[in-house]
Amino acid sequence: MSKVTIRIPTPLRTMVNNADEIILEGNTVREVLEQLTSQFDALNASLFNEEQELRHFVNLFLAETNIKDLQGLDTKVNDGDVISIIPAVAGG
Repeated sequence: MSKVTIRIPTPLRTMVNNADEIILEGNTVREVLEQLTSQFDALNASLFNEEQELRHFVNLFLAETNIKDLQGLDTKVNDGDVISIIPAVAGG
């Protein structure tokens, strides 16, 4: 298992006791997110739909790369990796 840091955006911090970063363990992005949502259940509905697929307006970056450009939730993680949760912003 790899230790990974997850960066939490400001709008979601109230769901994680106001933490801006959380260190969790897993082998893939999916496993790390499962750890996160098991500890902070309120995040599940914000990140995943009813089929437990990542919501279309949630972007996850592993370092500087969107996981959509890698293997999605099945992207492997390594010790020291950083996953950033970036909610899409709409406006006009």
